[in-house]
Amino acid sequence: MVSVSAVLGIALVALGLVLTPGPNMVYLVSRSVTQGRRAGLVSLAGVAVGFLCYLVAAVAGISTVFALVPAAYTVIKLAGAGYLLWLAWQAVRPGGGSVFAPGPLPADRPRRLFTMGLVTNLLNPKIAVLYVSLLPQFVDPTRGHLATQSLLLGGTQIVIALTVNALIVLSAGAITAFLARRPVWLRVQRYVMGSVLAGLAVRIAADRSRAAAVTT
Repeated sequence: MVSVSAVLGIALVALGLVLTPGPNMVYLVSRSVTQGRRAGLVSLAGVAVGFLCYLVAAVAGISTVFALVPAAYTVIKLAGAGYLLWLAWQAVRPGGGSVFAPGPLPADRPRRLFTMGLVTNLLNPKIAVLYVSLLPQFVDPTRGHLATQSLLLGGTQIVIALTVNALIVLSAGAITAFLARRPVWLRVQRYVMGSVLAGLAVRIAADRSRAAAVTT
């Protein structure tokens, strides 16, 4: 059975990641603002299935592959850090947009909304980094079956991510309207998000833990 400290640890990591702007947040906010809350929630259902796919892969032993091939682990980690830095630049660059200032999107049917939510999450480097390099750090081989621990910890992350994303979907319109009337707040929001992204990227890139150590 997992320890309370492990659950709290993964909960804090999950909360930090879900509050950091990324592909999931951009897509969910865009859909919620341009097509309504129902479209946002359908998209969120696709995101949820994406989380489950990553969790199943993690439980199946994807971390072992990176333990056996440390170079692959390093490539994934640095690629994820680079992507987060790119997102940080997109947030703060002159003329850059904001997550809560999305452009117009064509209306899509529920099936496409679900599929796009799923694909967006599966291609999200933040989630790949979470399940490949962060989740295994909270698994303790001395506390029982590793797959069960992974399921419990992954389930904790999914519950937190879906709860926060659902709140974002339901309040995206109000947040967007609030920021639209206050351009200074909108700029502050962009720079805060950019700073958080850059800090996370640097922390990931500077982490010298090896894949073999992460899986134990």
